[in-house]
Amino acid sequence: MQKELHQEKNHGEKYLTVTNGDSEIQDIATAFNMVTTELKQNLSEVNKQKQQIETILLHMTDGIIAFDMKGKIILVNPAATRLLKIMPEDENFEQIFKKIDENINMEKIIYLENWTSSNQRVSIGDKHINMFFAPFKDENDRPDGVMVVIQDITEHVKLDNMRKEFVADVSHELKTPITSIMGYADTLLEDEYERETQERFLKVIATEARRMAKLVTDLLTLSRLDNNKMPVNKEQFDLGDLVKKCQEKLQMEINKKEHQVECFVTANVPPVYADKYGIERVVLNILSNSIKYTKEKGNIKIYVGFVYNDAYIKIIDNGLGIPEEDLSRIFERFYRVDKARTREMGGTGLGLSIAKEILDRNNGSIDIKSEVGKGTEVVIRIPTSN
Repeated sequence: MQKELHQEKNHGEKYLTVTNGDSEIQDIATAFNMVTTELKQNLSEVNKQKQQIETILLHMTDGIIAFDMKGKIILVNPAATRLLKIMPEDENFEQIFKKIDENINMEKIIYLENWTSSNQRVSIGDKHINMFFAPFKDENDRPDGVMVVIQDITEHVKLDNMRKEFVADVSHELKTPITSIMGYADTLLEDEYERETQERFLKVIATEARRMAKLVTDLLTLSRLDNNKMPVNKEQFDLGDLVKKCQEKLQMEINKKEHQVECFVTANVPPVYADKYGIERVVLNILSNSIKYTKEKGNIKIYVGFVYNDAYIKIIDNGLGIPEEDLSRIFERFYRVDKARTREMGGTGLGLSIAKEILDRNNGSIDIKSEVGKGTEVVIRIPTSN
């Protein structure tokens, strides 16, 4: 019997067909077709996975570079090129890493690290970069190259430095009043003094103790805000009434410095929906700052109004003002424009930080404009209940 074996093409793939053949040839053809179909599916799956990996590498914020045993780049994503400032002429491991750190050696990573990964932290321009080196093996468990993961840790380093600075500031702020209290207390214990001197020393001790208590209270408030442990009890209330009550609470300080304080409330301000106690604390802080840093017989104007969906409080004084270079940092914890002046007036350097935290939790905002020698304008915005 004559046997004929033909090849047919279907969408670019080859399949076997048998005409006038026996069953064995037919079985071979069937098996060949099955293998061809399976191979096509496998190739399609591999291509799909390849495209997925390329997409992931393309959009990763971390950099990835792979090198072969000769140090040649076999894979690099855009993030790595950007973070390490890789130029077109940088083609191998040495060209890329020698200009960053002379101690980074590919052979050492592969052979002397006992197959353990290693980390390297470097600074490139204004960025802090962490590099994770890991050798990889082939199917025979032999060294086949090095993979490098590059992470931008600039923000982490900045936060860590802020934490260290915060601890140092707290220590300093507590040490100063403690030293004063101990000094005056020891002086009183060492000898007998007339009544007037004793009273003066005790007043200093009481003032420093109150200052320390206020600092601790502010720190606890910030801690509760940071950990969301301070409840936000929102309610409707009249913002104009709250501002006037704050002014009344500070009237003694206003009278001492003979300030002229005027409060204007427009008639169409709708009720606000926020944490009344928190907003009161913010207004008291801002208004007391205006009183502190405005010279005697100065002017302070308070406006309460409504624009779009926000009620606002605007406090304008003709006080000492804030230098332009300090405005961007005034909400940082413990940041003071004039540390000696602030400390002398009883400030902790935390008031504005707390105010901003409270307003953030109430979907509000605070904006400060100032000019040295001319005064400061503070605008607080709070959403209304409508």
